[in-house]
Formats: sequence, C-alpha cells, structure tokens
Amino acid sequence: MVFALAALVAAPATAAPLCDDMGYAGLLAKCNRGEQVELTLSSGTPLYAGEGPVVLQSGAYYAINITSDGTAELAVSGAEFFRAIWMNEVVINDIEIRPMAIDSIEFDAGGSARLSFIAIKPGSYTLRIPGSTGAAQSVTFAIQ
Repeated sequence: MVFALAALVAAPATAAPLCDDMGYAGLLAKCNRGEQVELTLSSGTPLYAGEGPVVLQSGAYYAINITSDGTAELAVSGAEFFRAIWMNEVVINDIEIRPMAIDSIEFDAGGSARLSFIAIKPGSYTLRIPGSTGAAQSVTFAIQ
C-alpha cells in the first residue's frame, strides 16, 4: 500500500483534452479547442503582445495566427516546439498545407499564416525571431 501511494505521489500530473464527448471528430472537435494565439512580425514590435508563457493543455487543439506587416524580412523559428506538437495544417492565402514537420516560417513580405495543431509533449518551448536576443522577440509555450 505504501509503495502504491508513493507511486501516485511521484507520478507526474497527466493532461487531458478539454472536453469529454468529442464524437467522431476526436481531438479536433470544437469542444477541444483552446484559445488562438496571435503573433506579430514587425520591426520594433513585440512578437507576442500578451503575458507569457502561453499555457497549452496536452491533448487540446490550438491555432497560432502569425501576421507580418512587411516592414522587414522576418521569421519565427522553434524546432523543439514544432517537435512537441502534432501539426494539423498550415494555411497561407487559403492554401492548406499538411506538413510532417517544420522548423521555421519566414515572411519576405506582409501576410499571414495560421498554424493549427494538437499540443502533445509537456514541457517549456520557445518560438523566437532568429538572430534576436530580446525577450520581446520570443514567446514561450508551456505544454501541461
């Protein structure tokens, strides 16, 4: 009994999807969707305007909208974050791309991209503008 109790105390907390009855859509069900995250690529503007870190629930469906105003050729990268999620699709100009994996997204001109995904691997991950060192040029995601 003591060993069983010790195992329960030592075991990490497990995350669950945001809803119980997902129906045929499974993890992609509307009831399993977290809030969208808005990122902005612009000279002199923070990448993420909210308070960080952005907390995601493992097993839940999310979307990140990345918008570039075209003031500079900028990218956002974070291979570790992209390996900790299951990418559903990347939508650019109403073109849906279903990649196996990505490392970064670069904007040569103004535009937007929408990434939809399921958060999978718990941990702390950072997306940042490559080559930048300022805290405002990155956003941290905590998958629980």
